[in-house]
Amino acid sequence: MRLLSRLLFILVICLISLALPAVPVQAAECVPWKIELYPEFGPPGTKVTVHGYQFPQGEYVDIYYDGVRVSQGTETHSNGDFSIIITVPEDCTGYYQVYAEVGYLDAETYFHLKPGLTISPQKGPVGTDVTVKGQGFAKNEGGIDLVYYLDGSYQTVERRITANAKGSWQASLQIPASTRGEHKLDAQGSESKFYQVQDATFRVTSEISIDKSSGIEGDTVTMTGSKFGVYEKGIMILFDGQAVATDIKANSEGEWEESFQVPGVPAGEYSITAEGERTSREDVGELGFEVQPEFILSHDQGHVGMELTVTGRGFPAYEDVIILYDDSQVAIAETDDKGTFEASFPVPDSKHGEHLVRAKLAEGSNNTADLEINASATFTMESDPPPMPEPISPANGSRMGFLREVAPTFEWSEVSDESGVAYYSLQVATSADFATSSVIVTVTDLTETNYTLTETEALPLGTYYWIVQAVDGAENESGWTATRSFRVGFLPLWAFILIIAVAVVLLILLIRALIIKRTIYYDGW
Repeated sequence: MRLLSRLLFILVICLISLALPAVPVQAAECVPWKIELYPEFGPPGTKVTVHGYQFPQGEYVDIYYDGVRVSQGTETHSNGDFSIIITVPEDCTGYYQVYAEVGYLDAETYFHLKPGLTISPQKGPVGTDVTVKGQGFAKNEGGIDLVYYLDGSYQTVERRITANAKGSWQASLQIPASTRGEHKLDAQGSESKFYQVQDATFRVTSEISIDKSSGIEGDTVTMTGSKFGVYEKGIMILFDGQAVATDIKANSEGEWEESFQVPGVPAGEYSITAEGERTSREDVGELGFEVQPEFILSHDQGHVGMELTVTGRGFPAYEDVIILYDDSQVAIAETDDKGTFEASFPVPDSKHGEHLVRAKLAEGSNNTADLEINASATFTMESDPPPMPEPISPANGSRMGFLREVAPTFEWSEVSDESGVAYYSLQVATSADFATSSVIVTVTDLTETNYTLTETEALPLGTYYWIVQAVDGAENESGWTATRSFRVGFLPLWAFILIIAVAVVLLILLIRALIIKRTIYYDGW
């Protein structure tokens, strides 16, 4: 009877508690609604699902962690249930309240925060630099040792670490020599023991390395591998997922070396990895390789007017490429699906020496990479001077004119050059050494092999000298011809005066003789 009366009393109390839902202590024991956590324990950063059951439907849910609201706005389902994921914040080890408000109802439970480790990166070859972060340790806990598990034993890799006021710490290290596969990292301190700490795992992968990280199509790249299976067969090198070397075999140490050529692909970053019969790509990891654009000239030197062909490889696919010679556009081409193009153009008139030929993407390109630095080549213009022309007229030592100025026509032989003769230059001077002060006529850019002086250039009586030279399309100059002289006026002035004087004397003598003869004739009568 006593037992029955106690049961009746408890039943009455529960009924009263249903009528008074605002009393939290009674509700915690007898109310039908509740919340549960999954998981119920873990380190900071754990994703925890808060499950709620048998709440009123369509009510908004607010979740609080240690008194701080971490979620709001979710509604309960038609059956009054809900599921909300929260992330456990950084803090020291211990129990923390998780509290839910659903309309005018509430419920609570506790999350057990435990110490744990995280590692970044989580895989790589021996020697990989990693960062290990510990969280959820005791406040300012000291004497923390970090260990790395080998086969059947462990190695202490960091000692005497001290946590901060939130129970967190961080350490950096290199993965020590160890076998391929997963290796555990664990820690313990003055308060936290190994079995209490959620450990981290690092996966030691096979090691690969390449002798260069960038190149152009056709470049030879050598890869070495280690920590593969002993005498493992069927190893292949994969460039962007495509096999570029196959049938590689590891030695008794699981090591190998093989070379391959960079395939024809558009410019950009690509991954290189390897795999074998017993080693997966995931066990190897991958390396980055940059394919750079290549720019090739059919000739690296030549002359004006020659046909020059440029070939580009490793450019972005299906893009218009402009070819520039000394920053002047000379051709345009379109790349194919592999980023290859070809274009030809005649070499324009340009000075002897080096000239930059380069490529750039046309405006409006979908690719923003700057290709101008690498996608260029040097063309060297020939520097051989053209032949020297031969003076023809006026002939050396010739005379022209009589007593007034003349405008003679100068003529010379035509010359030829592989860069083409661009023009001729002519100089006329009053002295054979062509001193600057003696040069009275200078004419350049003559495209014909003759030149007639203008009226303003007409030459007065005197002796003159002339020379001529040729300049080709590469601005190479021939030597000046040998000096030729000529004279304006058939007689010197003194000779002309003497002739006039003699003529006057003779005329006077002739007149006098006629007068005398006439006098004798009349006297005879």
